[in-house]
Amino acid sequence: MPSSDHWLQLQRNVRFGETDAAGVMHFYQLFRWCHESWEESLARYGIAAAAIFPGCRDNCQVPTVALPVVHCEADFQRPVHGGDELRILLEPQRLNPGCFEVKYRFQLEDMDVARGLIRHLAIESESRRRCALPEPIDLWLEASTVGRLEPI
Repeated sequence: MPSSDHWLQLQRNVRFGETDAAGVMHFYQLFRWCHESWEESLARYGIAAAAIFPGCRDNCQVPTVALPVVHCEADFQRPVHGGDELRILLEPQRLNPGCFEVKYRFQLEDMDVARGLIRHLAIESESRRRCALPEPIDLWLEASTVGRLEPI
């Protein structure tokens, strides 16, 4: 298993198209970046997108568990501009057997510029009833806590 730094610390270059007329990141981009970071983290850990997300190419079988977002929040500390190279730190946490959240910290030159949080709930795809998290997510959550010293 690779070091958790490999899948819990990511980089992102802010693109011009992600900014508004003032050249500052448009607020809704943060949630997109959070979700994309989660997807990249899963892939780096070794979880194929098709195992988690419906509609993936070559995915003949729809995942039996869906992970809808049930809560999200964001805080902005400093402006983020096109061309900024951000470090993204992820802190996943299991809240109960069927729910988890990921906290995201966005840094520019070791200074916090934004924070995000997205909470997911596991539900059966067909019945839409609550259920346990799928095994790949459970393993990712467990591995993400190994060696973590302080919350972000």
